[in-house]
Amino acid sequence: MEVDKKARIKELIEILNQANKAYYQDAKEIMSNFDYDRLYDELQQLEQETGVVMANSPTIHVGYEVVSQLPKEQHESPMLSLDKTKEVGTLAEFAGDRNCLLSWKLDGLTVVLTYEKGSLAKAVTRGNGQVGEVITNNARTFQNLPLNIPYQGRLTLRGEAIIKYSDFHKINKEIGEAEAKYKNPRNLCSGSVRQLNSEVTAARNVNFIAFALIHVEGVDFDNSMENQYRWLESQGFEVVERKIVTESDMEEVVSYFAEKVKTYDYPSDGLVLMYDDIAYGLSLGSTAKFPRNGIAFKWKDEEAETVLDYIEWSPSRTGLINPVAVFRPVELEGTTVTRASVHNISIMEELKLGVGDTIKVYKANMIIPQISENLTKSGFTDIPDSCPACGKSTEVRNENGVKTLYCPNQQCPAKHVKLYTLFVSRNAMNIDGLSEETLEKFIDAGYIHEFADIFKLDRYEEEIVNTPGFGRKSYDNLMDSVNRARQVELHALIYSLGIPNIGTANAKLICKHFQNDFDKIRNAAREELVEIKHIGDKMAEKFADYFADEENNAKVDRLLEQITIMQPEENNSQNMEGLTFVVTGSVEKFPNRNAVKDYIEKRGGKVTGSVTSKTNYLINNDVLSNSSKNRKAKELGIEIISEEQFLEKWQ
Repeated sequence: MEVDKKARIKELIEILNQANKAYYQDAKEIMSNFDYDRLYDELQQLEQETGVVMANSPTIHVGYEVVSQLPKEQHESPMLSLDKTKEVGTLAEFAGDRNCLLSWKLDGLTVVLTYEKGSLAKAVTRGNGQVGEVITNNARTFQNLPLNIPYQGRLTLRGEAIIKYSDFHKINKEIGEAEAKYKNPRNLCSGSVRQLNSEVTAARNVNFIAFALIHVEGVDFDNSMENQYRWLESQGFEVVERKIVTESDMEEVVSYFAEKVKTYDYPSDGLVLMYDDIAYGLSLGSTAKFPRNGIAFKWKDEEAETVLDYIEWSPSRTGLINPVAVFRPVELEGTTVTRASVHNISIMEELKLGVGDTIKVYKANMIIPQISENLTKSGFTDIPDSCPACGKSTEVRNENGVKTLYCPNQQCPAKHVKLYTLFVSRNAMNIDGLSEETLEKFIDAGYIHEFADIFKLDRYEEEIVNTPGFGRKSYDNLMDSVNRARQVELHALIYSLGIPNIGTANAKLICKHFQNDFDKIRNAAREELVEIKHIGDKMAEKFADYFADEENNAKVDRLLEQITIMQPEENNSQNMEGLTFVVTGSVEKFPNRNAVKDYIEKRGGKVTGSVTSKTNYLINNDVLSNSSKNRKAKELGIEIISEEQFLEKWQ
């Protein structure tokens, strides 16, 4: 009966919340006031009878809170990670003839909850396993978390704060800028749970799935972990899905989860196997790293076999022509995949790729399609001797043993479109409304022949307003953005020119060295440029060559007639001089990772994209993640710090 009441509570909450959303957000009614009041009263009565009040219940009003920082707190007992395997046979051997529980290994953020006298008293993140961050106010906004439970003693449990794929895609869809989109639900969840403003957490639809009971008094579970889970469910918690399993049916049960994960709405990166016999599991003790009462099973990368149809050669603004493998459609990680970058000629030669070959493909980190193996190796596909974009002759270059294909034609249309796309991008001139498709239309129509022409688009007002897909409002917005871009910092201008090998960081280093004197910068010799730290021979040569070209200089002069170079803000806090950082994962205290990069570079530091022996710090709010960057940093002995630790050092 109690189980039926709790199910009815959840059903009523969903119905009433839908009615509230329709009434207050969508300005429509989906039920009468009479029906709403009747269901509301029923919910209140059931909450009183069961003692369960969920965080998303319309009968309560959570007060949002903003804090200056998340307090740290030591866990009562260290939180160890489980040993891991990718082999089903190892799971079967671990279980033997004992009853075990096989459940999802959820991919979110582990949180420890404490209840006192039937109410949520405290929530703490896993942190480093010894010390976590107190997020009690944020936890009160978790969608499915009971704030009040029938049990009146002290209860401690662990679970995973998690964001569903459906909510993740919905949130990303609302973010217009591709770079600002979240990479995966785990990063989004970590950033959402550790917010300083609980209202932000509430908007992210975080759920809580319990997976371990740590402490409770006066309840007999008959030495069974399954009984613990059932008891937690009776208290109103959503508990991880699990199945009782032994060695004999391990393969069958793993197959059940392997099939279900394809459509499962909660992110999962594997399974967890635990002994149901609590006393037996505890008697095994633990190693220095792992408890012996359980083991984690990691999914193998999902591979699919397919046939290579052809190699598509994709020109870029730098002249590099990238090979892309196009193959017969396959399903990977729930999506249809037909293409994978092969990166360069050397990799193509190594794989011996030929049209019609049978290949294996997978998604690296469940995101980026890659070729793992060529099963037939019929032979290397011919390299095109003419550029797909302009038809001019191509050339193969060999740099440091890596072969790449280039188009040397400076007038190649692909270079122009890609070059203008860079010119208007956020870190360059930051002009909204000029997508690559729009730029292509304007270039084809003759409105744009060089950079300066973008600031003269008002000459074609009537034509642009009548361009398909445009209109008056789009035109006005575009011109507002163009006029705002007339004020630009020198480093952004230099980056916008698309000089090979010169990114934003290098542009800033050059500007700083020459004290933002553009005349000195454009007349700098290669020998002067290589004296700048982090500017190598190749960069210096490309930079000097660009400004040695008379036509380039003439175009830049005409651009300067349209814009004003702003002097950067004075910043005397050059306390990161000589330090190299890598920033990864989601950020919380800055608008985005580019803002972190700007912060560092203004203080004399440098930001790179990959962890090397020259890296001083890796900034990652998930310091314990097993990401490739974290692993590399640990291998090299490089300190991994959170955003908060970073600001404590350099604010």
